[in-house]
Amino acid sequence: MKLLWRVAKEAKKYKWLLLFGGLCTLALTFVNLAAPRFLSEMTGIVKDGVDEAGMSRIYTLMFSLLALYILKVAFRFFSSYIPHVAAWRLVQDLRMKVYNHIQGFSMGYFHDKRTGDLMSRVFNDTATFETLYAHIIPESVTNAVTLVGVTVILFSINAKLALMTCLPIPLLLISGWVLMKKIRPNFRNTRKAEAALNSQLQDNFSGIQEIQAFCQQDKESGRVLSKAQDCTKYMLRALKLSAIFHPSVELLTSLGTVIVVGYGGFLAYTAGLELEDIVSFLLYLALFYAPITGLATLLENAQQALAGAERVLEVLDAVTDIQDSPGAKDLPPLKGHIAFDNVSFNYVADNTVLDNISFEALPGQMIALVGPTGVGKTTISQLAARFYDPIAGRVTVDGHDLRDVTQNSLRNQISMVLQDTFLFNGTIAENIAYAKPLASAAEIAEAAKTAGIYNDIMEMPDGFGTEIGERGVRLSGGQKQRVAIARAILRDSPILILDEATASVDMQTEAQIQRAIQSLNGTRTIIAIAHRLSTIKNADLILVLSEGKVVQRGTHEELAGQPGVYRDLCNVQEQGARLVG
Repeated sequence: MKLLWRVAKEAKKYKWLLLFGGLCTLALTFVNLAAPRFLSEMTGIVKDGVDEAGMSRIYTLMFSLLALYILKVAFRFFSSYIPHVAAWRLVQDLRMKVYNHIQGFSMGYFHDKRTGDLMSRVFNDTATFETLYAHIIPESVTNAVTLVGVTVILFSINAKLALMTCLPIPLLLISGWVLMKKIRPNFRNTRKAEAALNSQLQDNFSGIQEIQAFCQQDKESGRVLSKAQDCTKYMLRALKLSAIFHPSVELLTSLGTVIVVGYGGFLAYTAGLELEDIVSFLLYLALFYAPITGLATLLENAQQALAGAERVLEVLDAVTDIQDSPGAKDLPPLKGHIAFDNVSFNYVADNTVLDNISFEALPGQMIALVGPTGVGKTTISQLAARFYDPIAGRVTVDGHDLRDVTQNSLRNQISMVLQDTFLFNGTIAENIAYAKPLASAAEIAEAAKTAGIYNDIMEMPDGFGTEIGERGVRLSGGQKQRVAIARAILRDSPILILDEATASVDMQTEAQIQRAIQSLNGTRTIIAIAHRLSTIKNADLILVLSEGKVVQRGTHEELAGQPGVYRDLCNVQEQGARLVG
């Protein structure tokens, strides 16, 4: 009931459409209940012999019945279409609500989540609300009203025979309750298995080149098959229970019909029941058992819908650990003064990534972070943009603690070039202008020139209108990196974060990017992460990290002239350059 109440609250916006559809459903039900009465009365007239008055009454009944059937068509249209309008609009709202909720989660939420599972919750699981509101709830109302209405009519015809009609109902209710308890876990597992299959497919399609390059088609096909078999297994378990329940319901309702026919025949034989009442009773008997026979399908659909609703509400109930505080204020235009004050951080408890880090980046300075892989360089850039919060210490920008300001006002003044470059399926111009949609063609071209990608773009058949494909698949690694840099430059933010900005480019392109970065020096605060030390030789301050701590700090000349991690890195790269040469 708690789950049903939560689900009902989501549909509050469309209550008038749902109410109108419900009223049409009730009207349709009453029309269905009235029709057998007309037929029964006509039978009585024919039984007693048709005279002129009887014929007149038959014509009246005929036109009344015709009017009922016309009304039935109208009520059926509205009772079918209107709930679908409300249900699909609700599904649309829920899809956006779930997507926006997921979009607002901190990066920590996505560490143990798979893209395919999240896609399944946004698209597949939300669709179950359509089944719930356009089918299950209207059919439940119709069945309940029909059952109550027919029961009242049957008792008004003959109470003894009506009691015989109700004999199978307790058994049907018990079997329905057992089915509900047994079947939902299987549908819940089916939903999870479908999400796992979606995730596997998403991974494989994203990595199709690697699969083919390493000839792992058979292995990946086996993994997809395993996930598909899980879906089939849980669905068949649920359908097996349903297959047992359906014929059981039919048997019980058939026994009820047999009892009623036998006892009804006995009452007719003893003159305890008139012919027209027998006809009326038999006509209503079909209406009486129809909703009971449909109980199995209704319960099965309800369990599937509720299993999906549980997964939707599970996402909506999840709380992100990075939120704007109640009193968070918008940042004014920043100068770019960044400070880390005794900052410590870990992704997993008891596994420290940063340990008591402190440094300052003054407005216009370039701060470089170097060190072996996994020492926390990227984590520092993520903390600076508040994708995570430190577990100790604080990060400030122009003296404002990041936890006291709104996330949007902070990130609107930061441009980032991430280590894993992501480009959207669209044109080059659209990707460069992603963070500044109203940028002019001239501004886009200037940013491309600064990033050293302009000439490459102009050599393409469609220039800036070139479609780059999903994740920029039609561009080389270096081209993607420079498009990302152009995107960051175009935004013209007071803070620029470069995470391995030259990781995927050749020496010539690296020199172009170095010149571009150098031209930005003094105009904005730059945090640069680099393995290639040539990229950050002109940095105002270099922080050398090891095991989550700053072990050295200074300029390139200062650090290269003293023993330590930095000089070792310089020596390694010089040796590598000589070998390449």
